[in-house]
Amino acid sequence: MSAASQTPPLKIAVMGAGLIGRRHIEGILAEPRTTLSAVIDPSDAGRDFAATKAVPWFSTVAEATATERPDGVIIATPNQVHVANALEVVAAGIPVLVEKPIADSAEAAAVLVAAGARAGVPILIGHHRRHNPMIQEAKRVLESGRLGKTLTVQGTFWVAKPDDYFHVDWRRQQGAGPTFINLIHDVDLFRYFFGEIDAVHAMESNLARGYPVEDTTVVLLRFASGVLGTLSASDAVASPWSWEMTTGENPAYPKQDQFCYQIGGTGGSLAVPQLALWTNMSNPDWLQPLVKEHLPFTPADPLTIQLQHFCDVISGEAEPLVSGKEGLATLRVIEAIKASAQSGETIHLDKTPASTRSLK
Repeated sequence: MSAASQTPPLKIAVMGAGLIGRRHIEGILAEPRTTLSAVIDPSDAGRDFAATKAVPWFSTVAEATATERPDGVIIATPNQVHVANALEVVAAGIPVLVEKPIADSAEAAAVLVAAGARAGVPILIGHHRRHNPMIQEAKRVLESGRLGKTLTVQGTFWVAKPDDYFHVDWRRQQGAGPTFINLIHDVDLFRYFFGEIDAVHAMESNLARGYPVEDTTVVLLRFASGVLGTLSASDAVASPWSWEMTTGENPAYPKQDQFCYQIGGTGGSLAVPQLALWTNMSNPDWLQPLVKEHLPFTPADPLTIQLQHFCDVISGEAEPLVSGKEGLATLRVIEAIKASAQSGETIHLDKTPASTRSLK
């Protein structure tokens, strides 16, 4: 028997037994390296769900850690309490994986990141798309130089959310909308591909529904590397062009054979998620035919890979792929996009914590 097979499974507790929390719970139960040590949720529904899995239930982190200290905690509670919940886990010295977004404000997120650094406790953020093998292959291609010098990227999130999606009151109010709920994923992946974002200019409207929150957003992005990008988002457009509709990552969405991102360089272009690479056999010349190839990769569930990575971090075998610092940086860009849309100005992302300033 190998040493790895003799290692006892890591005890993982899940805080929050809602939709995403239950997906994490099912993943922990299916992963040979982990065991579900507890469900932490003050609601009766959380208690009853824990009973269906025959695992201990607690209403607070303090109760759970007093009974049996977990090796790691996954936080899948509402955004507004992410920081308060994670600070409890960090104070107990336990590695924590916090669902995205890291917090409901960059100021609050900075408090959590600083606490983790002081305590030496790893904080991971659930931007799980970075773990997708397709994204890892796209990253490898970009770094290989096959696209030449990368110049530009464009991303599209156009979906038609049904009327009953908005029966939940908070989804009609400021703080919801496709910028905070959906574009945060795309911004995080663009940062992963191209580095830090220097400046944003955004416009938004609520033309489709007239709710206080936007239903459509368009963003210009300038990266420190010089790459320029655009993001177009709407949750009121019937369309095949979005991550959800093109990747097949979540089987709840009907998969379409279309792209959601296009990346352009001096030597070629790449469509995501198909990983269709278009290049010119000679020097770039728009009168010459392009050669198309599909880059191979082995599909796998990114949530499963993220959990396995969490195990590696807990065991001291890896550093977080998406750290608290990374989650904070992505959230700052989202806040800058909202500030630009409201002010009509280009917002330059300052290097000082939790601040932005206008470019005049």
